[in-house]
Amino acid sequence: MSLWFETALLPGGWAHEVRIVLAGMRIGAIEIGAPPQPGDSRHGVALPGLPNLHSHAFQRAMAGLAEAPGGAARDDFWSWREAMYRLVGRLTPEDVCAVAAMAYVEMLEAGFTRAGEFHYLHHDVDGRGYGEPARMAAAIAEASAETGIALTLLPVFYAHAGFGGVAPSHAQRRFVTDIADFARLRADCATTLAGLDDAVLGVAPHSLRAVTPEQLTALLALAPDGPVHIHIAEQLPEVAACLAWSGRRPVEWLLDNAPVDERWCLVHATHVEPGELAGIAASAAVVGICPITEANLGDGLFPAGALLDGGGRFGIGSDSNVRIDAAEELRLLEYGQRLLHRQRNVLARDGRSTGRTLFDRALAGGGQALGARTSGLEVGAPADIVALEVDGDGAAGDALLDRWIFARGRVDAVWRGGRQLVGGGRHVAHETVVARYRRTLRRLSA
Repeated sequence: MSLWFETALLPGGWAHEVRIVLAGMRIGAIEIGAPPQPGDSRHGVALPGLPNLHSHAFQRAMAGLAEAPGGAARDDFWSWREAMYRLVGRLTPEDVCAVAAMAYVEMLEAGFTRAGEFHYLHHDVDGRGYGEPARMAAAIAEASAETGIALTLLPVFYAHAGFGGVAPSHAQRRFVTDIADFARLRADCATTLAGLDDAVLGVAPHSLRAVTPEQLTALLALAPDGPVHIHIAEQLPEVAACLAWSGRRPVEWLLDNAPVDERWCLVHATHVEPGELAGIAASAAVVGICPITEANLGDGLFPAGALLDGGGRFGIGSDSNVRIDAAEELRLLEYGQRLLHRQRNVLARDGRSTGRTLFDRALAGGGQALGARTSGLEVGAPADIVALEVDGDGAAGDALLDRWIFARGRVDAVWRGGRQLVGGGRHVAHETVVARYRRTLRRLSA
């Protein structure tokens, strides 16, 4: 099968009249300046599919349902978390599969082709483990298989409610485990992923407040390779609690006490100081920025410009999945910096437009963080391709990305592993997945 595009973003830059020949799940050949051939599927603009490096798929079930004050003196991340815990208390594996499938359909329709699932909902509603330790992870894998999105599964170790080994609360009963049980869970996750194409298994200490230093060391021994993701420095109260516990800020403590390197993704890292930023850049770790969720929760603004100035790396994620839109994640990342610095095009680098810079950095950083590095659309790479519509307004080159991110561009088609999953902006299973998702939400809200 061959695809023909008016223009395509290749590793060497923009090219015109591009034929991409598919060879199974990968790109078998690329022809530049080639006329379309009979039988070619013709499209507008070809981009590499973007990685979504941080998702909690089950939280899609509460999207838009936590936007009224809950009665707390201060409505913030911590009050939102209580609402999330109430949802967690009711979810079955079948519910999780239905909700995750909805999230993954929306990701593919938005231009994401791989999801990094930061998965911490492990146990039954009473906190007891399932007979199959990875039963909930199997629901995530089932949703990935159904929708076709590539999956990097990041099973989460969660043992404590606060720094210094504070005992977990009853509301956290479905998350918590010890090292021995987690080792069994992660082994079961590996078995679960065996049938998924291009799946990657990593590990995720939830946060410094949820693991002790000794547990962190043990976790890394369980996973000597593959991605390592951790929530860190998302909230100012978290920073204050870490200082009270250790005398150091969260990122500072992590860099001093863990072998942080290019395997690591530091999710959020919102509240960091210049020395911490320099340390992140020197480590080659990726910062996982989730602008829509961070705005929705009132987290704050990550200093992305300073990270890039220091040679740091970032990717983007949809986190709570309150809204799933790859272009909007990139747009909001830049707009937050504009509001912070009161200037325009803050993140543009290397003589490229802002949209091109954002896209290139998110592609490279996200691929690194999810254990699926690629230079994009090249021979031998996975055939993960996003086609944007062309509306004939004369936009070309980087302006095509700028238009998609900042103005009116639209995803038309998506291929993942050589299989077309989205056409005319809709996933092939959209109607079925949406209907099941709505039935699930009606039951959960009854």
